[in-house]
Amino acid sequence: MRNSFRDLTFEELVAKRVELNRKYLDARINKVVGHVENPIEIRTLRRQIARLNTLIYNHADVQVVQEENA
Repeated sequence: MRNSFRDLTFEELVAKRVELNRKYLDARINKVVGHVENPIEIRTLRRQIARLNTLIYNHADVQVVQEENA
């Protein structure tokens, strides 16, 4: 699961981040309400979002460098 994001395009990474942010918000709300099926899921989602943010940031840096060299 860790490396499954590396082969995605920039647009797919952003879409996946939006999807995971939505899931994370729902999981947090369910935790407050008390209907948590898997409490580890919140931590896993948070870490996946962080991985996506890192890949998006690095991808954006690569695009800026390529535009400067062109």
